[in-house]
Amino acid sequence: MKLPPFFEADHRARLGSHTFSRAEIIRFATRFDPQRFHVDEEAARHSVLGGLCASGWHTAAVWMRKQRDWSAAALADWVGAGNPPFEIGPSPGFDNLRWMRPVYVDDTIAYFNTTRACRPSASRPGWYVFTGFQEGLNQKGEPVFSFDSIGFMKFPA
Repeated sequence: MKLPPFFEADHRARLGSHTFSRAEIIRFATRFDPQRFHVDEEAARHSVLGGLCASGWHTAAVWMRKQRDWSAAALADWVGAGNPPFEIGPSPGFDNLRWMRPVYVDDTIAYFNTTRACRPSASRPGWYVFTGFQEGLNQKGEPVFSFDSIGFMKFPA
């Protein structure tokens, strides 16, 4: 079975980037993570973070959107080149989620996926287990977000 090249170990894909606006940070945090350094600019200045910054869950949610968009485009390109479609399945979880630096107003985060391995599943015939390293880097190239991912993919026989 020929797998797409982006499932080969050490393949690094740029998923896209996102600039976090003041309004977006406050809107997301007000709804999902209403801590003072995410919703109140004055209180944030006096917090340990020193300024209004995005919730870590916000940075993770943007990663998910970028990952889904990139995956859909990669699948379309793969099929468009005459290859059989594959199914991107569920994820049983992730490990080592880290938020290393705050994401401040107007920071632009570039998101990346680096494949670690893709192997046939021992328990699900026709399915493969994909592992990867996910990260977000700010405009200075500093890591702000990372985790180790696991997912299932089904490829035709």
